[in-house]
Order: sequence, then structure tokens, then C-alpha cells
Amino acid sequence: MATPTPTTPTPTKTKAKGPNVSGCYTRDDGEIFTYGDGLPGVITGDGEIGVVISYENNGNVCTWRPLSDRLVAAGYRVLLYARKFDASPEDTALAMARRLAKKGAERVFFAGGSIGATTAVPAATKFGERAAGVIALSGAIDAEDAAELTVPLLQIGTENDGYGGADDLQAAHDAATRAPDRQIHVIQGESVHASELFRGSYGGEVIDRIVAFMDRHRG
Repeated sequence: MATPTPTTPTPTKTKAKGPNVSGCYTRDDGEIFTYGDGLPGVITGDGEIGVVISYENNGNVCTWRPLSDRLVAAGYRVLLYARKFDASPEDTALAMARRLAKKGAERVFFAGGSIGATTAVPAATKFGERAAGVIALSGAIDAEDAAELTVPLLQIGTENDGYGGADDLQAAHDAATRAPDRQIHVIQGESVHASELFRGSYGGEVIDRIVAFMDRHRG
């Protein structure tokens, strides 16, 4: 598997006081929690269907706020968390999904960017019947993992991305034959990576596609 292309996020931060996640989620947004060695996370929204977001290397929760805010407005309960880059995103995402289930989420989507997208697939498979689907931005999903997936899969990326580009997305799409719905959207001529997809002229379209896909499969 290729190494994820490093990205330099441009987070929107506030001068948060008190418990917060990366300076852009506070208690005004929802429940702030800690896990592991005191790393923070937030659960925002109160819908019966949950979403765990796992961001890319060199990213943070702030760059995913455009999607999170839209999902909360659409009635989803969203969990975002700061993570250690030497920890397995797969294991952490799975633990976060279980946290959402304990908070009342009946089913959980796994969403992520880059390595967070790649590992969302095995995490969803391990989560079992309560997994609602996978949304993978710029992921390089292993074909064996994709072949095991039995929930809907949406992949979005750009044609020329060095990790999670058109070829990576197509390979996972072709392997995910057990997924009841598998969709792929490639933005031609671009090399934008992971949460950078929320910026620029196509950002609104990307978020619209994600919300429409999740609404279709929320059960």
C-alpha cells in the first residue's frame, strides 16, 4: 500500500476557552470527551444515526467541520476526535463507533479521509450489523478489505491524487462486489486530497453527494 500524501490543512480555529477539540469544537457544539491518554473528542448532534469521522494524516477535526455541520443539520449524530498518528485509525474508529452506540446511535456510518478512509472499511466490517455504510475520501482501500464489505460504499477523490486517486478508487470499487451499493466519484484533472475536497468550487457538490448517499442508506 502506498504512503498517504502529506497534506497541509488550513483549519478554522476559534480562541476556545475550556474543554475543546483542536480549538474549533467546544461544549457549545456538543459533548466533549477524552479517551486514551487524554486525547479529546466531541459528539455533536443528537440523531439516531451516528457518523464517526477519521481524518487524514496532518489533518485535524477543524478541516472536517463543513461536513460535520451539514450532517448535524441533516439529523445525524457526529463524532470527531483528535488522534495519535502512531495509533491504528481502524481500532480507534471502531472504539468511537462503540462509544456512539452507547450514546444511543442505532446505526453508525464510518467516514474518513486518506488513511482514515482506507481503514474505515475494515472498521465497518468489524462493527457488524450496526454499520450503516462507509464514506471514503481519497482512500486507498485494500482489495481484500473491500471484498469483505457488506454495507454501502461511497468513494470520492481526485484524478491525479498520489494516494486515493482514480486508480485506487476504481480498484476498491471493483473489489467491493458484496456491497449493496457502491458509488465512485472522481473529480477530473485535480490532485486535491481528503478534506481539501470541501474547499474550492466543487466543495458543495462533494458534501451534497455525501449527505444524499447517507440519507439513502440511513435505514
